[in-house]
Amino acid sequence: MIRECDNSKTLLGLEGEAASVYFSVLDELILQQKEEFAFQGRNKRPPLDNVNALLSFAYSLLAGMCGAALEAVGLDAYVGFFHADRPGRISLALDLMEKLRGVLADRFVLTLINKRIVNADDFYKNRERSSCLKRKGKKRVLKCVAGAKAGIDYTSLFK
Repeated sequence: MIRECDNSKTLLGLEGEAASVYFSVLDELILQQKEEFAFQGRNKRPPLDNVNALLSFAYSLLAGMCGAALEAVGLDAYVGFFHADRPGRISLALDLMEKLRGVLADRFVLTLINKRIVNADDFYKNRERSSCLKRKGKKRVLKCVAGAKAGIDYTSLFK
């Protein structure tokens, strides 16, 4: 259907359907800490569970990295194709990260969970009952990002 699609609105709808199918099986890839990291689907603004909190944090980091990479090669990260241009929104970076989200951010989050680099103690529930990373959890995730960018096996940093 994507190959035959002739407008962006339909294409975005198909992308949404594909994302729904993708996220419906993500829980099967969580092999450790199943109770603390049960995943019943994607939710955001606010994330309601620990997996969604990690995904949101990883996506924010990836968007920033994509924006920086685009600007480093002279492209305007704020002028996108599929993500609507809005003041302060790095639309082109969001377009770019769609291709990288699964292989970089989602895989990274699954590794953090399955290698027990993060655990339930790295999260708290705020007043709205959304799941949030504690400061120590963010530090641990950022240390792994820095290690991965430097070519270090970040999973060994916490053994």
